[in-house]
Amino acid sequence: MDRRNSTDVSHFVLVGLTGSEGLGRALFTLFLLIYLTSVLGNAGMILLIRLDLQLHTPMYFFLSHLSFLDLSYSNVITPKTLENLLTSTKHISYVSCFSQLYFFIFLGTTECLLLSSMAYDRYVAICKPLHYPVVMSSRLCCSLIFGSYGKGFLDSVINVLCMSRLHFCDSNIIHHFFCDTSPILALSCTDTHDIEIMIFIFAGSTLMGSLTIICGSYLSILSTVLKISSTSGRRKAFSTCASHLLGVTVFYGTLIFTYLRPQKSYSFGKDQVASVFYTIVIPMLNPLIYSLRNQDVKKALIRVLQREGSRLLQ
Repeated sequence: MDRRNSTDVSHFVLVGLTGSEGLGRALFTLFLLIYLTSVLGNAGMILLIRLDLQLHTPMYFFLSHLSFLDLSYSNVITPKTLENLLTSTKHISYVSCFSQLYFFIFLGTTECLLLSSMAYDRYVAICKPLHYPVVMSSRLCCSLIFGSYGKGFLDSVINVLCMSRLHFCDSNIIHHFFCDTSPILALSCTDTHDIEIMIFIFAGSTLMGSLTIICGSYLSILSTVLKISSTSGRRKAFSTCASHLLGVTVFYGTLIFTYLRPQKSYSFGKDQVASVFYTIVIPMLNPLIYSLRNQDVKKALIRVLQREGSRLLQ
């Protein structure tokens, strides 16, 4: 459609998760509890890793950044969702909408690459334990972190710049509870084919590239673990990877379901359920997964509490 027939919108309307006032209040209470748990859990994980010297290792260095990303994720999506569950006017300005989209893509891309870095760390720790201190040097760890953030920044800038050139004609109603690519593309009256291909390439390369590293790392880990003769040795090796593998499975499962498929198959109900899971629930689950299944984190928490408690008593 010609640009002369398009309308430059100043704001969008988010349909949200429900039109029922009673269900909205129930979801508000549930999501508020999840949000508070996520903020406290991730902030607590960052603080614990910073305070306990025994957690100053590559594995927990990456984990602290994962907690930072999950904390940021929660603050990008959940507050506006909570507001919309209690209000009848669900407006979001054009600038705020694309800002939310930018940080959503940036944090999601960075987290994908960070999870692959964590998988490589576990591969080196189990398959090449004698070389671990040399291979996983501070320089390499920082390079992996900066590379993850850099790729996330580049992908989000390109995606948002391309989508900001879209024009909207008949409606400004986004059939979602936050500003995501699929529902925004569905509103545009201009041809979105090229942008859809570009988004698919960027999302696909990030997801499949990081998944390839993760799968390759864990296949090597599995091969090495199966060669361990003692049952206790195999159990210990698996336990060091179990938390990360569980977190990867949950995170990538919902992302692949949502994004690695044609935009024509976009389903309002199904995509909302998946989106709630990886934008609101997963940021809460990650600190629980990595703390409840990790003896090092439990012991570190006890040490920090004992140390801080003794300081207060002095």
